[in-house]
Amino acid sequence: MSGLLLAINIVLLAAGQLFWKKAMLVAGGISLQSLPGLLMSPLFLLGAICYGAATLSWIAVLSRMPLSLAYPLQSLTYAIVMLAAWQLFGEAVPLSRWIGAGIILVGAFVVGLK
Repeated sequence: MSGLLLAINIVLLAAGQLFWKKAMLVAGGISLQSLPGLLMSPLFLLGAICYGAATLSWIAVLSRMPLSLAYPLQSLTYAIVMLAAWQLFGEAVPLSRWIGAGIILVGAFVVGLK
């Protein structure tokens, strides 16, 4: 159950970042004039909801799993967001970032070993 809660947390964190990035793209950036509209946009609000739910799931994770295990595994979010940004937004991802994401994945695997 704790592994499922952690997976939910990771997905919610990644989704929140992706919604916020899309909201920024739609808004054309951020300025004092665009801020109120951005904060009320459905994409921005979805991102905030994802982050709120991620916080609740994180609290549940921490009640069931050692922080020294859960927090390093949460770093999988970095690799997921990078892959999604490449796929969904067409962002250029240089080889150094792919290598870094691979190192994160290997590190998470090592941390997860019993």
